[in-house]
Amino acid sequence: MNVLLVSTFIILAIALAVWIPKFRLKCAIEARFPERFVAILEKNVPIYPRIPVELQQQLQLLIKQFLHQKKFYGCGGLEITDEIRVTIAGEACLLLLNRRPRVYPGLQSVLVYPAAFVAPRTEVAAGGVVTHSRQGLLGESWGDGRVILAWDHVQQGARNFADGHNVVLHEFAHQLDSESGSTNGAPLLRNLSSYRSWAAVFSREFATLQADALEHNTSLLDQYGATNPAEFFAVATETFFEMPAQMAEQHPELFEELKKYYRIDPQEWL
Repeated sequence: MNVLLVSTFIILAIALAVWIPKFRLKCAIEARFPERFVAILEKNVPIYPRIPVELQQQLQLLIKQFLHQKKFYGCGGLEITDEIRVTIAGEACLLLLNRRPRVYPGLQSVLVYPAAFVAPRTEVAAGGVVTHSRQGLLGESWGDGRVILAWDHVQQGARNFADGHNVVLHEFAHQLDSESGSTNGAPLLRNLSSYRSWAAVFSREFATLQADALEHNTSLLDQYGATNPAEFFAVATETFFEMPAQMAEQHPELFEELKKYYRIDPQEWL
């Protein structure tokens, strides 16, 4: 009898452990989207009023899930406010429109500094020589479930949504990239043929950007994207959302690959 009671208790505890988080998430998603959140989006994410109402509603649902599931931490004396949370969540969730309702499953927390922060770096050169340094950063995406952002540059990137530079879009593109198991510029795609097309276009465009950077030529894409394929995907994502018409004209194949992946056409929002 005791064994039966213990087994029943364990089963009940497991069921509750599974059901309660789902119930809380359901309540959070079904809750009314606060008007003050709408005001924050209209102020800090100027693209928001220009997207169709259907996508606005999608975005609101994604933001509610993001805010429910992810923890925000202020660093360097910064106090986390609704403005910070909603602005970052709003931009991050732009990347998830018309896709499966998964809101960065590998992400646990967002750390926000008031301005550029300094991160330690360790590099191992040929011969095993180890060099330690400190580097100033505007944002960083880590594989342990963290994204780190500088709030002043989040504001700058959000309010000027037409210059191809946006730290939130950049770092959350890295989060999408890492869902494939490796941050290598190839996120999860629909099928094998999609990977073949993606690899052909991205390899060619990456090589072109590297050549432009080496020869000091001007380019639509930020030449930081020539660093490696992961940075190229993140930079291309910034350009796709913020300068879609220019990308469609100058890099049509790259634009089409990103349009298939993100399942939207930002040109329609202009």
